[in-house]
Amino acid sequence: MTVLIKRIAAAALTLVLAAQTAAAFDTSARAAFVLDQETGTVLLSKNADEALPPASMSKLMTLYMAFEAIREGRLSLDERLPVSQHAMSYGGSTMFLDTTDRVRVEDLLRGIIVMSGNDACAVIAEALSPNGTERGFAELMTRRAQQLGMTSSTFKNSNGWPAEGHVMSMRDLVLLSNRIITDYPEFYEMFSEERFEFDGRAPQNVSNRNPLLGLGIGADGLKTGHTQEAGYGLTGSAKQGERRVIFALTGLDSTRARAEESEAIVNWAFRQFAERTIVEEGQAVARADVWMGAEDGVGLVAEEDVTLLLPTLTGGPLEAEVVYTGPLQAPIAAGQQLAELIVRPEGLPEHRVPLFAENAVAGAGFVNRVMTVAGVLFRRIGQPPQDVM
Repeated sequence: MTVLIKRIAAAALTLVLAAQTAAAFDTSARAAFVLDQETGTVLLSKNADEALPPASMSKLMTLYMAFEAIREGRLSLDERLPVSQHAMSYGGSTMFLDTTDRVRVEDLLRGIIVMSGNDACAVIAEALSPNGTERGFAELMTRRAQQLGMTSSTFKNSNGWPAEGHVMSMRDLVLLSNRIITDYPEFYEMFSEERFEFDGRAPQNVSNRNPLLGLGIGADGLKTGHTQEAGYGLTGSAKQGERRVIFALTGLDSTRARAEESEAIVNWAFRQFAERTIVEEGQAVARADVWMGAEDGVGLVAEEDVTLLLPTLTGGPLEAEVVYTGPLQAPIAAGQQLAELIVRPEGLPEHRVPLFAENAVAGAGFVNRVMTVAGVLFRRIGQPPQDVM
């Protein structure tokens, strides 16, 4: 049978934490996803898996693949790449490249990150494409995205130029951003640069469009996006202390709405949630029944501190339960995994923690085994067991 110990020794968890209510963020974005990086806690999810036009936010995939190629030695920062007629033909946000240019890879990366250069993306794409075309690179982008777990992403070009079937989800954008931050910290520094002047030829396009940079809220990346179909969007990240929040949103109706919504999300994520230790290493969370053991029970402990991101407002006790199949059969070794602690913070995903035996429990001796069996039998017939000694 499955034993459920609900509201684990309610007093124990209540003493540790009594704060489980946070106001949900009511975003006006069409879709949004907010993640606390360290704990993996999803703080907000609205239409997060809907495949939508990502506009320039899809440039993050081109950047990730460029970083990967540099790490693997297939591309170098000082390498100069030619500009094709196709790359030069792009409008919108560009570096104003032409076919007489040979541009350093490092300049192209900054041109994509800061200037949102559509032409720069195409140059990188053609250099890394298996057949030298942007379309070939887009197919490679889609396959690589699938390998990274981005199941709602399909690419038709390298830069997010409007194209039928070119889509990403907000969850995928956050997953990708997390990979960029984690896998390529040496390149992630570029995302916090507020200006990049390339050769003086694009004086009206030298400022990073990320509205959160310089606001003093810890924002340090990543990428804005806008097309008529997609609306205004931002994939962003901010770090305060040891916490980092990564988010993506889209479908807003103006640059102002994007800036205000993004700042509000960052402030909400940091102010309304905090890390709390709800169970300490070695602390007995519950006691499980033991069958045919020298002891009739064993304490269940966590191997390490259990720290969760939880709402900061005070409220009722934290809802949790311990689940195990019991009674447990002796002998039991100290440290043996026996159960699972399931914590369900209100409004947040549940969190599961393995629990282990606090101490060893030997099997019962012959007399104790007889007494145990006799006790069960007599209880079934409603009579007390007799002393067999």
